[in-house]
Amino acid sequence: MDLGNFSLSLSVKDITASREFYEKLGFRVFAGEQDQGWLIMKGKNCVIGLFQGMFEKNTLTFNPGWNDKGETLDSFEDIRAIQNRLKSEGLKLETEVDETTTGPASFMLLDPDGNPILFDQHV
Repeated sequence: MDLGNFSLSLSVKDITASREFYEKLGFRVFAGEQDQGWLIMKGKNCVIGLFQGMFEKNTLTFNPGWNDKGETLDSFEDIRAIQNRLKSEGLKLETEVDETTTGPASFMLLDPDGNPILFDQHV
């Protein structure tokens, strides 16, 4: 199963301080709006999101339909198919995608330790 691009969405208290910290670790901003409280930063081998006031906890995030540069893939497994597969495996979802829709959508589940996992399709 291809879950899409992976990133870690960090719940931050001060987005400016966090941006500056991660820039010192070699990350660079490549998407987002700092004045809206969110930035997406890319390191050599990973992507992180900084979110101030949007998430209660750090969250694992998968973006079906995107590569690691936030570019749309020519083909990908739609989020609704991923949701159906996970439900058929017996996983309980915290939120679900309306399966009568198409295009952008999201759903969330928790791992056994309560860590949120967000599936967020933008295309």
